[in-house]
Amino acid sequence: MQNKINGKIILPFSNSMTNVLRLNRSYGRTMLISNTYNQHFPQLTQEQLASNATKKVICGMSGGVDSSVSAFILQQQGYQVEGLFMKNWEEDDDTDYCTAAADLADAQAVCDKLGIKLHKINFAAEYWDNVFEHFLTEYKAGRTPNPDILCNKEIKFKAFLEYAAEDLGADYIATGHYVRRAGDNENAKLLRGLDANKDQSYFLYTLSHKQVGQSLFPVGEIEKPIVRAIAEDLGLITAKKKDSTGICFIGERKFKDFLARYLPAQPGDIRTVDGEIIGRHDGLMYHTLGQRKGLGIGGLKNTGDEAWYVVDKDVENNELIVAQGHDHPRLFSKGLIAGQLHWVDREPIRESLRCTVKTRYRQQDIPCVIEPIDDEIIRVIFDEPQSAVTPGQSAVFYLGEVCLGGGIIAERV
Repeated sequence: MQNKINGKIILPFSNSMTNVLRLNRSYGRTMLISNTYNQHFPQLTQEQLASNATKKVICGMSGGVDSSVSAFILQQQGYQVEGLFMKNWEEDDDTDYCTAAADLADAQAVCDKLGIKLHKINFAAEYWDNVFEHFLTEYKAGRTPNPDILCNKEIKFKAFLEYAAEDLGADYIATGHYVRRAGDNENAKLLRGLDANKDQSYFLYTLSHKQVGQSLFPVGEIEKPIVRAIAEDLGLITAKKKDSTGICFIGERKFKDFLARYLPAQPGDIRTVDGEIIGRHDGLMYHTLGQRKGLGIGGLKNTGDEAWYVVDKDVENNELIVAQGHDHPRLFSKGLIAGQLHWVDREPIRESLRCTVKTRYRQQDIPCVIEPIDDEIIRVIFDEPQSAVTPGQSAVFYLGEVCLGGGIIAERV
């Protein structure tokens, strides 16, 4: 049964003492409030609320807890908030892994709870043309791409942003990424998320300062446990939902089986760094530098007890190169060459620059020096040799909290 105050519908909510219902008389909205939110976000002035109330924000709703809480935070800050659910993969293969219908239902439930409209859009064609085909091409060439980075570039901060601005009249878009923004418009900078364990700036280095300036990242200012606590306060259906770890928009599935549907496997030899053939691989695309498990060569006679690691790929001869020991010299490189460069402020680095770099997600920052070769290619020299630097992955650079940009690793040095 619906209750009303002054003719306004009161949304159902938990009886928990941490949940209260506030009627925002200034802006005529009814909103659920979380004490956890109040403890971690400053109270805005009436002037700030009035300014925000003139801005329309379209929040990308994935059906997960991060986007759910992002929408709530934006409401609390006075924005005109609407949600948008993107379907970017057609469920024509394996419905056990594609969860778009369930995610949409969760997103709708959250929007209903918050009292906001949910738009739906299908970007499957754009995803296939601009993300997935590139993903397959890179794997076919023996490299290891990161589809989430390209997905953010082409879908979440291009197709979504353009649709939100042009078709829905948005002033900003918002996502549940754990990053922060400093400055506005031409001066916008991309910063690491406050939660170092969840920071996702590595995946967003391809954004321009303009895209950063048009985007809001509400949960980037807090840590993940706080996000879940806010969702619990509000009784959101996504509060305890597991984080997605699968390929962007495709879902969690057995990667090897999935890839085999689109690229025919080409088995070949496994060769040691000394030239001895000791086994067979079932396709170079299934292996990456630094890999230890799943090689099928453990327990070989007269090879000692140390584990085997992938140290290289010979694409021309379709051979997987392996060596024993996690500290084998062939695993390490003193630097890298990167191309396909993108800098958030769009100004190429033309002089040597000391900074830090990540060559994969969740990696500790590596002190390094960038040495520009030209505007399109850079050489990066690490202070200390690094293991398993992988062509096809992204090298992302930082000055303190600021994400400068990055590029695609072309080769190891």
